[in-house]
Amino acid sequence: MPEKVQIPPEKVHVGEYGVHWNFFFTLAAVSLLTSIFNIHPQYCGFLGSFILSAYQICLLFGLNEYLTSRERNMNLFSQNKEGIISLFGYWGMYLIGVNLGYYLFFGKNSRKADMNSVQTVQLRVLFLSITFWLLTMLLDKYVENVSRRMCNLAYVTLVLAQNFQVLAILMLSDVLRSNLLLLEEAFDQNLLAAFLLANILTGLINLTIDTLFVSSAMALGVLLLYSMSLTFLVGCAKFLGMKLKFW
Repeated sequence: MPEKVQIPPEKVHVGEYGVHWNFFFTLAAVSLLTSIFNIHPQYCGFLGSFILSAYQICLLFGLNEYLTSRERNMNLFSQNKEGIISLFGYWGMYLIGVNLGYYLFFGKNSRKADMNSVQTVQLRVLFLSITFWLLTMLLDKYVENVSRRMCNLAYVTLVLAQNFQVLAILMLSDVLRSNLLLLEEAFDQNLLAAFLLANILTGLINLTIDTLFVSSAMALGVLLLYSMSLTFLVGCAKFLGMKLKFW
């Protein structure tokens, strides 16, 4: 019998997704649910809102205590309760995102190709970012604290706020038309290579630093060093004319 190869364990707490579950299972499950319940993007928002609202109510009525407790039986569901139950939050988030994307870029009011239409989309993205940031603060204070572990409603609005904020910043490049586009072009030129490099850097950090127990200041420093290193290496590839695409 061949020996089992042991890979250095990644520093992930069992309470994040469960004993066997990981985020790739979550992505696959959301994709499967979306395929089974094939709904037009125009109506995804209604289903996503219903799922998130019902899920949040269940959390407030005791489900959150079960998810955050150390209680684990020997069955697969209990062993992976965080990953399985949080699927409702991630699925609802995906449906809301699909609906908002359709509304912004493919809706009846977004089909015109003139400059006014582009500016309208930019304003809508900015408005959505501010709205979701306000919702996040209200939900975190009056309903339930943000929890990625449970993927509750406050976490969903936080993710949407961050994504729309980043999208609003990126859309400024259409207005500025400056050399700030060089960094965007550098990543676009080697997008897959940049993704793989980012994963390698993440692995090196996990192998050298006990990330679960570092201070907030240390974590911020590591993130800044990580971002600058990735940007520097991708920028060097752009400067040297390296294009790691095979298609």
